[in-house]
Amino acid sequence: GNTLTYMSCEDTSAKQIEQIENYISSKCDVIMVNPSDPNAIENVCKQARDAGIKVMCWDNNMKNTDINWVIDNQKLGYMIGEQASTFINSKFKDGKCEVAVLDYPQTEILLERENGILAALKEKAPNAKVVAQQPAINATEGINAMETILQAHPNVKVVCCIGGGGAVGANEALKSSKKIADDVGIFAADATNEELAAMIAGEANRMSVMVTGTPKVIGETVYKMLSQLGNGEKFDNQNVYREIFPVTVDNAKQYYNK
Repeated sequence: GNTLTYMSCEDTSAKQIEQIENYISSKCDVIMVNPSDPNAIENVCKQARDAGIKVMCWDNNMKNTDINWVIDNQKLGYMIGEQASTFINSKFKDGKCEVAVLDYPQTEILLERENGILAALKEKAPNAKVVAQQPAINATEGINAMETILQAHPNVKVVCCIGGGGAVGANEALKSSKKIADDVGIFAADATNEELAAMIAGEANRMSVMVTGTPKVIGETVYKMLSQLGNGEKFDNQNVYREIFPVTVDNAKQYYNK
């Protein structure tokens, strides 16, 4: 009985502001926004709430919202580094090995994730050495970054990635370089189908942190929250944190969508 209207701002704040203004004019009940720049849309989201419209933000800790559906990115990054450390300590004498990190520091929440990775490695695998850090947000960037790293540091055994795109690319680069081995591992987040397929196939992807669950679970969870907002229900806290958990070869088939 509900109606959903979806628009993409194509990562342009001016366009996103205009879209939210149009939603306000249409007198909708709830707006969910994935911000191009959260600071740029604070004022227009305030206008929406002043007009009696409920506002939900996906991924950012905004002020002028009813709820923010967010990830504790420091905690998520720490989980990546922690899982990588367990692998390092089980595969290498005294936990000594070379590690590369595929990061994306230009995005604040992904910088938090990177810091979590580095903190866990320092604490849990102190004898491992991070020899390279390169930005990679998608598979193409992951391939290019990993190829560059392997040229300078051919003995890299472990790769920690802030997201699944870089992880998929790193796996392809390692395959092309014929470096897939029992003591080589990629640890990341998103648990994309490509990552899970590589795990099941026995390639370099060893673990990826899943956030909330499969796309179907995510959709159902979001729809429930939007319905609750539309029905006037209150949430205990403005920030609603998403569940995170590791997916490995042991449970990858459970989440893999053939």
